Amino acid sequence: MAEADNINLAATRTDGLGCHAGREQLRQAAAAAGKSEVLDAYARDYPAGPHAQPQSMCPAFGSLRVGLRMRRTATVLSGSACCVYGLTFTSHFYGARRPVGYVPFNSETLVTGKLFEDIREAVHQLADPALYDAVVIINLCVPTASGVPLQMLPKSINGVRIIGIDVPGFGVPTHAEAKDVLAGAMLRYARSEAEQGPVQAPRAGRDTRPTVSLLGEVFPADPITVGALLEPLGLAAGPVVPTREWRELYAALDCVAVAALHPFYTAAVREFSAAGRKVVPSAPVGHDGTAAWLEAIGAACNVPEARVAAAKQRFLPAIRGALASAPIRARVTLSGYEGSELLVARLLVESGAQVPYVGTACPRTLWSDPDREWLEARGVRVHYRASLEDDLAALQEFSPDLAIGTTPVVQKAKQRAIPALYFTNLISARPLMGMAGAGALSAVINAALANKQRFATMREFFGDVGEGYASGIWTGPARDRPEFRQRYQGQLAKLAKARQAEEPV
Repeated sequence: MAEADNINLAATRTDGLGCHAGREQLRQAAAAAGKSEVLDAYARDYPAGPHAQPQSMCPAFGSLRVGLRMRRTATVLSGSACCVYGLTFTSHFYGARRPVGYVPFNSETLVTGKLFEDIREAVHQLADPALYDAVVIINLCVPTASGVPLQMLPKSINGVRIIGIDVPGFGVPTHAEAKDVLAGAMLRYARSEAEQGPVQAPRAGRDTRPTVSLLGEVFPADPITVGALLEPLGLAAGPVVPTREWRELYAALDCVAVAALHPFYTAAVREFSAAGRKVVPSAPVGHDGTAAWLEAIGAACNVPEARVAAAKQRFLPAIRGALASAPIRARVTLSGYEGSELLVARLLVESGAQVPYVGTACPRTLWSDPDREWLEARGVRVHYRASLEDDLAALQEFSPDLAIGTTPVVQKAKQRAIPALYFTNLISARPLMGMAGAGALSAVINAALANKQRFATMREFFGDVGEGYASGIWTGPARDRPEFRQRYQGQLAKLAKARQAEEPV
């Protein structure tokens, strides 16, 4: 079958497949173009919430981040130029040190199937085994909606693995879950290779002890801490998935158990389960979390109970002491989209903080249930697939001493003279596990709490200057112009009515 046969020609002849097209229109176009199976699989793995999806950065950033952090891996985007520019900028902002490939297209190449030919040509040019172990091609919204068939690419070229995935914003809810899309695809490929015969050993060689693979993009010091916790059990920490190199995938699969430190890696869990590996939820966070995790790992790996008890006796008193020596005496609301929000909340609660609300953009899964149950037993409201509106409502309801959240949550809190911290850069960028995590949050949180009076002073000084109609830059006194506001609201109402009339019945 010709590649052009896989393209939704009728849809691509209109302007409706642009990035600004509605979510449902894009989904319908993708289904008509043969992507129903992919979208249905994503709907099962990453169920949406009561709203379409949480507000966060483009989901494809997650898959792009995984590819760019791997050695000897080329990552190529297929999508609109504006999307590629934004994703490339964001990736380099977060420290990517590898180039991002891009296969451009226009309406003609998209409609005729030439885009797929261009992608195939680019893959053949990149597939140099002296430089790469794998080439990753990521379809963004428009190529996915148009049915560009990456599954028809060769599985390997010159020994270089070719992995094509669709990561549309209308099919994958968050960038956190998009990490799982690529991590799961790579694990599936690596598992099939391992089943066929011998594979490369890890760069540092195989550990003589049984290993526990770690699932989740965690702070760099956390795997070291986890390794120290596993040592008295006669175990070692295996690779962290997503991995930094292809050969680490084989080592990750060659484990006795998997620690699902982040609970949303559904596709990766499926591959580990297919390989016969047990998956242990939660993480060694705080006193109670570490105790429960050591017990769960011991049970999954058939470690004698006496060894587990000895490990608990060795670590738990020190963790309890560290938590007690760095208390947090404040009411804190917490929200984010990294997937570690419940773990951070546990650590805050054990540090003495009152945490009435935790919002996460990720879905509820089996692997977060121990954390959810522990938090709810202590009066914490856990909100999965939380929207910005949910997080702002919690800010309004609980009037916390400190708000931890995404950028707009932090902005709103500071407008109300509430100290606030950005979760991604200031909280998740710290160790959480074991002894190292026990006092890691208190310093930054208590420092932020100490700024409460400074915020109050600034608010008292500035009052309502620059708020509402007075915001922006004025060459004279600020004037309220309700007629402009009324006219603009009328224009918006007309646009909404026109869009409603265009929707299919």
